[in-house]
Amino acid sequence: MTLIDVIILIATLSFIVIYGVYKTQKQNSVNDYIKGGNTSQWWTVGLSVMATQASAITFLSTPGQAFNDGIGFVQFYFGLPIAVVIICLVFIPIYHKLNVYTAYEYLESRFDLKTRTLTALLFLIQRGLAAGITIFAPSIILSAVLGWNLIYLNIIIGSLVIIYTVSGGTKAVNVTQKQQMAVIFGGLIITFFIILSQLPDQVNFSNALDIAGRTGKLDALDFSLDFDNRYTFWSGIIGGSFLALSYFGTDQSQVQRYLSAKNLKESQLGMLFNGFLKVPMQFFILMVGVMVFVFYQFNAAPLNFNPAAEETIKTSIHAEDYKNLEQALIEIESKQQQFNLKHINKTLTLTEVKQLKAFEKQKENLRVQAAQLIDSLNTEVETNDKDYVFIHYILNHLPKGLIGLLIAVILSAAMSSTASELNALASTTTIDLYQRNKGDLSEKHYVKASKLFTLIWGVLAIIVACTANLFDNLIQLVNIIGSIFYGNVLGIFLLAFFIKFVKSRAVFIAALITQVVVIFGFWQDWMPYLWLNLFGCLLVISIAIAIQSTQKKAETT
Repeated sequence: MTLIDVIILIATLSFIVIYGVYKTQKQNSVNDYIKGGNTSQWWTVGLSVMATQASAITFLSTPGQAFNDGIGFVQFYFGLPIAVVIICLVFIPIYHKLNVYTAYEYLESRFDLKTRTLTALLFLIQRGLAAGITIFAPSIILSAVLGWNLIYLNIIIGSLVIIYTVSGGTKAVNVTQKQQMAVIFGGLIITFFIILSQLPDQVNFSNALDIAGRTGKLDALDFSLDFDNRYTFWSGIIGGSFLALSYFGTDQSQVQRYLSAKNLKESQLGMLFNGFLKVPMQFFILMVGVMVFVFYQFNAAPLNFNPAAEETIKTSIHAEDYKNLEQALIEIESKQQQFNLKHINKTLTLTEVKQLKAFEKQKENLRVQAAQLIDSLNTEVETNDKDYVFIHYILNHLPKGLIGLLIAVILSAAMSSTASELNALASTTTIDLYQRNKGDLSEKHYVKASKLFTLIWGVLAIIVACTANLFDNLIQLVNIIGSIFYGNVLGIFLLAFFIKFVKSRAVFIAALITQVVVIFGFWQDWMPYLWLNLFGCLLVISIAIAIQSTQKKAETT
């Protein structure tokens, strides 16, 4: 990066941290620290909910997902608006009526302490792991950009978040997330138009869409019932709805965002704002990835987008073999570029479509061969390069100054999401575990405890980040972690809300059995991970009803 990029990056991040600390210096009560004093208006709630979900992984991995597989990933979000409406009608009114600090408080009043504790622990496990991944993702970026040590980067990024989250609690998270979302939206919109301006003169936006569509990158809907396809219309509508219901309705990192609102109406409006803006936002991010794909139809792309992987292979015994693969790629790219320019504004024949897809297949085969060469060196370098596609474009093709801005975008997203997670982890630990067992102590004591738990969870998240590895695609990894736990948690809440005859013992046993079965099912690859949300939810409900019915029969005989 140039000096101007470094200045923009440091200035942006420093402003966010200093602003968060300055605006939230006096947090004297538990309500102030955990609920932000219930002062948030609906647009603050909506942006905060959105910023919590839109981590650095979103802006790092989603364009790479679109570059490789097209915009079909948008189907993952189709169930979100449905879930948001249900949450506004059912979940939020109950939480506000009971005036709870966490979602899990309600479960004790409906069931018992052990069910509340178990559900809180399930949240702490999955969200603690996810917090580490949200730190790890931007560390990869800066490691690739600056060549800094990955461990040190995890510590630096985690420490920045800890500073203002410990200082100001929920209010600090909320006020900084508005600034972060402004940086994020501004940076992405600017990048989108820069990509278009860098295409050949005869290629406009409509032509770019044609080129992307010819190679299947714009195939947004898949109505198949094939379980081998992770992202289909049905997995998005059904599995995605259950995932979103659990995430936005029972995950404290989200619940805490709308519990900080001034009143019930502001909470509901904030959630609706998020629910109906989220799908267009994700679609736009995917379109950025598609435009990056079109850009590389007319510009040279590496065999592997991970610079560390390329550096390793080019200094190895396979350097010559890799060079030959690079030359073959250049030849295919040249032919494909000529083909695309020749067929601008033309309808392709079936033969021409096959030819275009053949180019893409040949390039894919070359990249697979390149990855195999790198793997054969038996080093720890990562050959899966989906998460490096967008950062490669940023570093090599954006103008000076904008590189720093885009890295600030990704880091702002990381900080906003991680701050929400640490804030929620600390609140759940304080309210559901510590305070529930300690009893009546002073407000000052519990504010100090919340700050200490925020620090502890921040350190644990950094440790997770330091031991993480790439897993096909980072955005999928976070969603997989959630799907393993969310279905079970959602089922517990649905039992609490709607199935009144089921008691605490049946729910507790059902939850333990369900979690074991879901983990085993994921390990054995029974189904795509999105369906685990539906499976876990229905399983815990079915087992709990069966156990309760058996108990009733035993009592009557």
